[in-house]
Amino acid sequence: MNPDHISLHNKQFEPYLSATQLATAIQELATRLTQDYAGKTPLLVAVLNGSFMFVADLMKGLKFDCEVSFIKVASYQGTSSTGSVKEVLGLSEDIKDRHVIIVEDIVDTGHTMRMLLDTLAAKQPASLEVATLFMKPECLQHELSIRYVGLSIPNDFIVGYGLDYDGLGRNYPDVYKAV
Repeated sequence: MNPDHISLHNKQFEPYLSATQLATAIQELATRLTQDYAGKTPLLVAVLNGSFMFVADLMKGLKFDCEVSFIKVASYQGTSSTGSVKEVLGLSEDIKDRHVIIVEDIVDTGHTMRMLLDTLAAKQPASLEVATLFMKPECLQHELSIRYVGLSIPNDFIVGYGLDYDGLGRNYPDVYKAV
């Protein structure tokens, strides 16, 4: 499945990043995390829905014991952030004194990540880091120190590899950008 263009709802998308490029970026992140978390057993907190493919592939490359949990937050409507974040499904594990890595598909405005970092930091983890597949530095509206970034990208609206446009497009193994 690698069409030249895809159409979702009322938008057209063109190829942007191949599955091979994504796999390379994810493996590089897995290697860095493996070095930094050797001898530790962190909890990966994957942010649904967008990160499900990323966290699955990332975990395959990790060479240490870890656990995974999922949380669901919503801040997007259509192609833009609503600016407010609503926690939908929360974390049930006790993270006090645990090493926690938030696994996110994309950080753009930073609203969701700021809320998650503040919420989880209040639970007193031993450490708290973020691993994101995509980062849009020019969109950030919050001071965030994100240590693990797969790919920095411009402010293009993208779909595929877990990212969607109003529910569609997550199933594509490649990433497409709106034209």
